[in-house]
Amino acid sequence: GYDPAAVAFVPISGWHGDNMLEPSTKMPWFKGWLVERKEGKAEGKCLIEALDAILPPARPTDKPLRLPLQDVYKIGGIGTVPVGRVETGILKPGTIVVFAPANITTEVKSVEMHHEALQEAVPGDNVGFNVKNVSVKELRRGYVAGDSKNNPPKGAADFTAQVIVLNHPGQISNGYTPVLDCHTAHIACKFAEIKEKVDRRTGKSTEENPKSIKSGDAAIVNLVPSKPLCVESFQEFPPLG
Repeated sequence: GYDPAAVAFVPISGWHGDNMLEPSTKMPWFKGWLVERKEGKAEGKCLIEALDAILPPARPTDKPLRLPLQDVYKIGGIGTVPVGRVETGILKPGTIVVFAPANITTEVKSVEMHHEALQEAVPGDNVGFNVKNVSVKELRRGYVAGDSKNNPPKGAADFTAQVIVLNHPGQISNGYTPVLDCHTAHIACKFAEIKEKVDRRTGKSTEENPKSIKSGDAAIVNLVPSKPLCVESFQEFPPLG
């Protein structure tokens, strides 16, 4: 959920332009919006002020490097170039990276974004980086690059996930094997054990070891990937959880 005190609620009319750029005279009942958050208070009357009050999210540069691969290219005269977006941490030339779950270690020779060399790539940057002594056949979409010397990523033999069934015909039981899309990975994962049903809003347990779940249910499930898969806890690395 969200904290209503930290959200600006602004009545507007896009059709007539009321309360968009300047306060409207047609809603005397509206005294203005106010948000309270740990960074401080903000207040105003119209939409443009509410947009200006949004705080840009901090880039998680202090976390260990995680870069899910979107693709891998072989470029003549350069070599193997994996491509992806930096999700956490910093990628620099000279970094010794490891690709999980294959556990391939190599050095980054150069980093580029939009055909320009970078001294460092930060979260949000879509980059290509040239690696030493690794063939294009050894890497694939869904692998995750990390710093081999700072909490490197690893493959998971199994993991526990919160699953919400939005729409599914019939019941889902242990053994069900859907395809999971997590970051850039696309891998079939088996429901090894449905541990408990939980309330979708509070997260509290409502039933232990249910035989099945159906549309509208939320559950905590132990999943086993059919091929090696790199996942992380949502608390530590949200884009990989």
